[in-house]
Formats: sequence, structure tokens, C-alpha cells
Amino acid sequence: MQRGSRNLWSHLTTELWEEFFSDPSQWWDTRNDKRNPRFPDFKHKISKKALWIGNRSNPPWVHARLAAMVQYQEQRESFFPTPEVSGRAVRTEQLWQEFFSDPSQWWDNRFIKKSPKYPDFRHKSTHEGLWIEGWLNPSWVKEKMAPMAFGQIQSGGGFGGWLPNSFCNIDNVNKLCQEGQLKEAVDMVELMVQRNIQAPINAYICLLKACARRKDLTEGNRVHALIVQSGLESDIFLGKSLVDMYAKCGSVLDARKVFDTMTEHNIFSWTAIISAYANNGQCEEAIKLFQQMQQTAGIVPDKVAFVVVLNACARVAALEQGKQLHSDIITSGFESDVVIGNTLVHMYAKCGCIEHARQVFDKMSERDVVSWSAMIAGYGQNGLVKEALALYEQMTQEGVHPDNVTYVILLKACTSIAALEWGKQLHFDIIRSGFESDVIVRNTLLDMYAKCGCIQRAREVFDKMSKRDVVSWNSMIAGYVKWGCIEDAREIFNEMNERDVVSWNAMIAGYAQQGLGKEALALYEQMKQEGMRTDDVTFVGLLKACASIAALEKGKQLHSHIIKSGFESDVILGSALVDMYARCGCIEEAREVFNNMNKRDLVSWNGMIAGYTQHGLGREALALYEQMKQEDVQPDKVTYVSLLKACATVAALEQGQQLHSEIIKSGYQLDVVIGNTLVDMYAKCGCLEHARWVFNKTRERDVVSWNAMIAGYAHLGLGKPALALYEQMKQEGVKPDDVTYILLLKACASIAALEQGKQLHAHIIKSGFELNVTVNSSLVNMYAKCGSMEHARQVFNNIYERDVVSWNAMLAGYAQQGLGKEAITLLEQMQREGTKPNDVTYVSILSACSHCGLVDEGRHLFDSMCKEHGVPTHHGSLCLHG
Repeated sequence: MQRGSRNLWSHLTTELWEEFFSDPSQWWDTRNDKRNPRFPDFKHKISKKALWIGNRSNPPWVHARLAAMVQYQEQRESFFPTPEVSGRAVRTEQLWQEFFSDPSQWWDNRFIKKSPKYPDFRHKSTHEGLWIEGWLNPSWVKEKMAPMAFGQIQSGGGFGGWLPNSFCNIDNVNKLCQEGQLKEAVDMVELMVQRNIQAPINAYICLLKACARRKDLTEGNRVHALIVQSGLESDIFLGKSLVDMYAKCGSVLDARKVFDTMTEHNIFSWTAIISAYANNGQCEEAIKLFQQMQQTAGIVPDKVAFVVVLNACARVAALEQGKQLHSDIITSGFESDVVIGNTLVHMYAKCGCIEHARQVFDKMSERDVVSWSAMIAGYGQNGLVKEALALYEQMTQEGVHPDNVTYVILLKACTSIAALEWGKQLHFDIIRSGFESDVIVRNTLLDMYAKCGCIQRAREVFDKMSKRDVVSWNSMIAGYVKWGCIEDAREIFNEMNERDVVSWNAMIAGYAQQGLGKEALALYEQMKQEGMRTDDVTFVGLLKACASIAALEKGKQLHSHIIKSGFESDVILGSALVDMYARCGCIEEAREVFNNMNKRDLVSWNGMIAGYTQHGLGREALALYEQMKQEDVQPDKVTYVSLLKACATVAALEQGQQLHSEIIKSGYQLDVVIGNTLVDMYAKCGCLEHARWVFNKTRERDVVSWNAMIAGYAHLGLGKPALALYEQMKQEGVKPDDVTYILLLKACASIAALEQGKQLHAHIIKSGFELNVTVNSSLVNMYAKCGSMEHARQVFNNIYERDVVSWNAMLAGYAQQGLGKEAITLLEQMQREGTKPNDVTYVSILSACSHCGLVDEGRHLFDSMCKEHGVPTHHGSLCLHG
């Protein structure tokens, strides 16, 4: 039945359309006048029958035949030859002529019309309408409309300064802002203000939000000026939006000025200014303002305000204020809110109060993935990685699915303790959960593998990344740098299409760490050529590079650049400058930089103390430590190591013992590095009993510990105890290094223990140290002092690359044995091979001449030394007359 009705209706509609197309002049065209889709497009003049173009019962050929009728510009009269239609066309043309003669008499509805049925322009008095796309329009309308486009209207060009009230509305402003045309949007409102037309408040709010998103302070200031000019500065909502805009643009001072000038405040404006301080690092002030809001203004905080101030407490570890806020939250009834609960967990964890964080977490009636992630992050940040991983297991067991943030937190926790196996398991879970393609998760995975020493797996993750950002590349570079793969790091660096300052800094730091100062400085020059701006981290790396190769002049140039760049007051750079000057031998310049530092941290003090110690100025180092204590700076392990070395250089036993007492009180006595340095200090101060006591008390002894004790015996000529300690070292399974063998050979030489020396020689060959130049020089010295010149010469001849120490060892052996002629012959060979003699060389050769009566040869050599090498005369005099 229904189908039959539809068929009948379609048949009747088809008949009406056929009647219409047979004589259109019998139909009124109401398309331009209809105000509602229910009104017909065409109505018969006599029968009043109606037709709708969009009717679903229309025959399929209707649109095609109507399209033919759109050629109204040429055929209008043939289609509608009636006087009525012709009259309407004439009236339309007259209206357009009136419009172009004085547009100010017409409302411009183009920007606010919600439907094509609304006219584009309406006369202010007669309310007659005009449509730009009207089919009765004369042909010249669109041509004359072209110069009156939006941009022209805006500048007052086409309309002679006319601007309709409908020009500026929230939709137009919002559209421009969304399209990234913020300046044009502000221009729109500015033109309204210039024409004394009130722009909607929502338009200003929309503009301020756009300025905040783009951090565009310039346009934000313009909007603020327009608000003041419009007399809307007292509006509380605009005030809040202004505070928020200035805060997000980083201008807290302007945000505070706006807040202070507001005649009325509500919870929104208070929250905005509190957020302004908190988000710009001034958390203490944010907390004070929150308290002022409660106590002075009497405003009750809402959920958002609590979240903001809790985050402020978290950033500065303000535990007591956080606890008070927790109490206020309970009183306010927000404790059950999941967002509040998550923020409380975060606050307690950041304040190091992990037990309170867990209590809040356990009491939460509703937990989402953010809750679990916050608690896991709390464990990770407080070094409780096992607890973090256990909570992750509980989370999955309870059916809560981790998100990408959860995995990033867990991977960072694994990285902090180099938990590679757990990291691999998480990698598997990430793949299974579908987060492997997430670029942040992949970057964190890469970083985890690199920092855990699994650089190959890190590279595999990197190579499989379909999309890499600059963090991906920088993480790979940092991984290679960390493990000394500087060439691989440079290869990745060279492949980067786009580098940031972090990329350059990582490479410069890598070269500096490897002692490749020249390469680091060359890269800096390339960095400047490519127009990359340096930062404080760049300069730190470059200063380390200068220190590694003693490039003093370049270091001074960098110092000048640092001052020009405005980084002079940076405490980290100040410490790096102190270190650079000290390691370049300019201890006075280092002290000058140190004294001129406005603020000094522990690193600064340690750098200056280490500088004095490295130059043998132990007394100055100890005096500086006294000043450090007076300024209430607490020493750390690095401080004590430098001070103990300072005591060793000047044999300051009493100060060393005082430091030992401080170390015990500070809890550093079990540290292996501290223990080794204590052994060395006591040994060099001649107090071997104390040295051995510390050595025996050291729980975890490494090869450095054994070397320190052996060195103590060897330096005092106590060869037998040194060799006995070596036997104990082997029994405990500690593998000797090259330093161990050098010290033991010295011990053998001191007591002429040739047989033990030969045994050590055999061990050296087995251990693969026979090519070590320093070890070979020590072997030559040992054999020579044990009187076995044949063995000494044999070792000497087998040295692949001889340095001046090797030659001096052999010459000293000849001198000790009274073999003057052999010593002179060796000196001549040394000079032929291009090795430059030093003071020790000439002392040895002159001593050899003196011992075997070769006075004339000795005097000839002495004169040659004074003439060619500028050797001080007292050396030769002592040897020839000794």
C-alpha cells in the first residue's frame, strides 16, 4: 500500500515538472525569497501548485533541465518573459546599483549567515536583500565585487571605510585563529575598535587563547591594548584570560600587573595567577598566593586550584605545605576525585615521601592508568626500581592496560640501574601492546639499550624506526659517545638532515672525553659556519676539549666568547673555566676566575682544589679547603680525594689524619676510591703501618688498591714486602695491570732481586704488556740496577717505539756500571734517531763519563749541552766534580 502511494506521488510530481518546463512563465520563482526549506522553490500563479528542487519524488531529469535554465544571463527573458519576472530583474539591477553607490546603507551578512537562503547584503531601511550568487543578478555584479573582497574591506578600500556590525563575530575570529591567521584576526578586531564598534567579549577571549597557544607576546600585547581601549579591562573573565595569556607567553610580571589591577577576583582569576607562577618556575610564590587566596580573599579552592598548587609543591619538594593541602582536600571533599588522588601521589613521590604516596594510592576508590603510572614513576624517581616493576606486574594482573607514558616511565627506571634484562622484557611487552611505533617509546627504548651498554640492540631499534625525530638521532649519538665509539657517533651525526644544538654538543663532548680536543674545536668552527647558535653546554664541552690538549690560547678566546654571550655568571661554566686554566698550567688565572664567581657550588671548589693539587701546591689546596668550610660548603668524595692527594704531595700527615677522621664521620670510609687514596697518602707520608691498616680494612679491593699499597713499599725501598703483597694479590685472584708490574720492577730494582725480576718479565710477556713502552723502560731499569746490562740492552733493542724515558733508563744503567764509552755511543745513537735529550739524559751521560775517568769527553759534552740545549751549568758541574 505504501509503495503504491509513493508511486502515485512520483507520477503527480513528474506531471507538475513537465507542466513547469512547458511554460515557466506561469510559475513564481520563490528561491531567492524563501525563508524556510519548507517553502517551495516554484509556485503556480493560478493553481498555487508547488515544486521543490530537493524533493526525493522528483524525476531524475529535473536537475539537468534546471541546469540548462541557469543560463539566465543570456536567456532570462526567453524563460521568464512575463512583466513580473522582468520587473524583478530590473529591480535587482537597481538594488545592486544602489549598493555600489553607497555600501554603508547595507548590512554585510556574509560572515554570519548560517544558510544560503539568507541574503549576503540587506538594506538598513527597506530591508531588501541581495545575493551575490542570485540568478537575477546582472552580469557585471561579480566583476565589481572583486575589489571588495574581505582583505579590501578590512583596510577600508572597497567600502570607503564602511564596516558592518556583523563583520566581527566569534565564528570569524575563531576561524582565522584556527587557520593560523592570528595577526589578521587581531586586525579584524582592531578595525572594529577604530570604528567605535564593540567587538564581542568572546572574540577577545578567543584571541588571547590563540596568543597563549602560539606564545605570541607581541599580538597578546595588541589584544590587551584593544581591551583597554574598549573599556573592558574590568571584565573578570577577560582579566583571567589576560593573566593566562601572559603566563603562557612567559611574562609573569605582566600577568601579575593585570591581576593586581583587576577590581574583582574569583577562583578562576586566582587559579590563573597561581598557575602563572607555578608554570614559570616560581613555585614558592605560587604556594604563597594560594595561601593568600584562602586566608585573605576568603575564596574556597576548587579541584583545579588544588591540582595546580599540589604540582607546585611537587616541583620544590614542599612536603609540609603538601601535607596541609592534603588535609584541606579531605575537608573540601575532593579526596575521592581520581585527578586529585593522582596529583597527591605525584606530590608525595616528588617530595621523597614514597610511603605516603603509596597510602594515597592504596586508598583510592577509583584508579586509572594515570594513577598506576604516577605511583610507578614515584618508585622509579626514588631509586626503588624493583618496587616499580612489581607494581607494573600488579597493574597488568588487575587488567589495567599500560599506556605509552607507563612504558616510558618503566624504561627510564630500568635505565637508572642498568636493568637490561627487565628492559628486554618490557620491550617484548611494548611490541605486544602495539606501542612499538610510538616515537617517544622507541626513543626511550633506544636510550635504555645504549645506557645499559647494549649498543648493538640500540642500533637495531634505531634502524627499525620508520619515523625518527631529532631526539632519536641524538640518543644514538649519545649512546656511541658514552661507550667510546666516537667514529660511529660521527657517522650518525653526518647522516642527520637536521641537527639541533644538542647534536653538536654531544659530538663536541664526545671528542673532549676521548682527549680529541682538536677534533672538538674543529667541529665548533663548523658549527659556527652553519649558523648554529651555541649554548652554555657547548662552551662546557669546548673548555674540556681545551683542557685535554692544554690549548690555552683557544681557551682564552672561548672565555672571551662566554663573556660576550652573557654566560659569565653561569656557575657550571665558571667551574669549567677554572678546570681549563688549571689543567693548562695557569693556576693564577684559575684562581682569578674562581674569585670572580658570583656564586660557587661544590664543583667550583673541587675544581680549584684539584688544580692546586695537580700542580703540587698542596698547602694552597688545604688552605682553600678551610675557606670552603668557613663558607659552609659540605665536601663530597671528590673533595676528599683531591685533599688526600694534596696531603701526599707535601707529606702533610697531620692534616691527612684529620681528613681521615672527617671521612669516617661522613660515611665515605668504605668507598674503594677513598680507601685507595688514603693508602697512597699514608704511604707517601712514610706511615706504612697506617697505610696497611686502611688497606686491610678496605672491603672491596680493586687492582688500584693493591697498586697503592705496593707503591708505598716500593717508594720506600721495601722490595720484599712489595713482592710478598704481589703474591697475596695473585692468591686472591686480582689480575695485575701495567702499573702493578712497573711498581714491582721498581721494587726488584731497589733490592737487586734479579730472579724475581726475571719471573716478572715472564709474567709481563704472558699478560701481553711486552709492547708497553713504560713497562719496557722499567724492565731496562730493573736489569740495569741488578747489574744485568746484557738483559737490559736486549729489552731496550726490542722496544718498538722508544721514548726519552727508555733511552734515559739505558743510559742510567751504563752510568751506574761505569760504562762511559757505551753511554756516549748510545747518546749519539739517540740523537741520530731524532729523540731529543732532556736534563736527565745529560746527568746520566756526564755521570757515566765521571765514573770512568772520561773527563775530557765529559767537558766536551757539557759544553755542547750548554750551547745547543741550554742545560743549566750546575747539573754538569755536579756530575764532573762529584
